[in-house]
Amino acid sequence: MKDTSYRVALGGIVSALCLVTMFLAGVMPALYLLLPMIAGVLLMIIAIEVNKGWAFLTYLSVSLLSLFVTFDKEAALIFILFFGHYPILRMNIQKIKAGFLRRGIKFILFNACTLIYVWSTVWLLGMDEMMKDMDDLGKYGGYIMLGLANLVFVLYDVNLDFAYNLYRSRLMPKFRKKK
Repeated sequence: MKDTSYRVALGGIVSALCLVTMFLAGVMPALYLLLPMIAGVLLMIIAIEVNKGWAFLTYLSVSLLSLFVTFDKEAALIFILFFGHYPILRMNIQKIKAGFLRRGIKFILFNACTLIYVWSTVWLLGMDEMMKDMDDLGKYGGYIMLGLANLVFVLYDVNLDFAYNLYRSRLMPKFRKKK
């Protein structure tokens, strides 16, 4: 069942769903964080069904196409820098037995991606408004925003566990019914 045509078909379907989700981020700007998260969860299906290498190829294709298809380049950048690759990498990180080390790696990865995102939006894309918005919170505005972002990350990580378990227990058995 995991021959090349199956991989290509599943990759195409998931890529299309991810691109539609990313396109909707431009149509519904209030969901510019939630929709890249959903697109990342869709990539997790390929990692489960096929393998992580194929999931990364799909991630790369969706990342490149989302730069051209989506109106909201900020949502595309968020997907590329974190929400696209994290659900795939997370499957390897979850194999680490030591809980403290596992959580530490997750937070280091998230914060590194967040800092790269801030740097790229401010310096590469020239969105200086982002830094001005943080000034409204005082001299600790950046730290407050990073703290809130870490809280959102914890919620996302818990929901990834829920989505993974839901897929494995409820959806996967329906696709694998015996003939």
